[in-house]
Amino acid sequence: MTSTVTIVGNAVRDPELRYTASGTAVASFGIVYNKRAKNEAGKWEDGDPQFFDVTAWRELAENVAASIEKGTRIIVVGRLEYQTWEKDGDKRSKVQVVAESVGPDLRWAQTQVERVARSDRSVTADQVKAAFDEEPF
Repeated sequence: MTSTVTIVGNAVRDPELRYTASGTAVASFGIVYNKRAKNEAGKWEDGDPQFFDVTAWRELAENVAASIEKGTRIIVVGRLEYQTWEKDGDKRSKVQVVAESVGPDLRWAQTQVERVARSDRSVTADQVKAAFDEEPF
């Protein structure tokens, strides 16, 4: 069973592009979502920001690194992945988004699309775990 999510928000940092030992591209970045609502006086108020860590793989990772920068309004579609690890004897965990699609929010921007070659490779959970040589925090 997978949990698919769509998040629309701003990139909170430039994507960090790395390569696994086998040469697979992986990009990590963050996105923040801020719910806005009208108060009793009819004025817009921002709610508490919600931050998400996002990981993209292979061609998507390289395209994200070349296209997205901090502050860009983006749309991320992906699946939730729960990770656990131990640090200094304490168990830790986090939920991250493994991106399946990332793009600019065209409500706030315009873009020129440049097509790139594509392949049909998918990422397994073992590849996700093996790609990170260090703890996520």
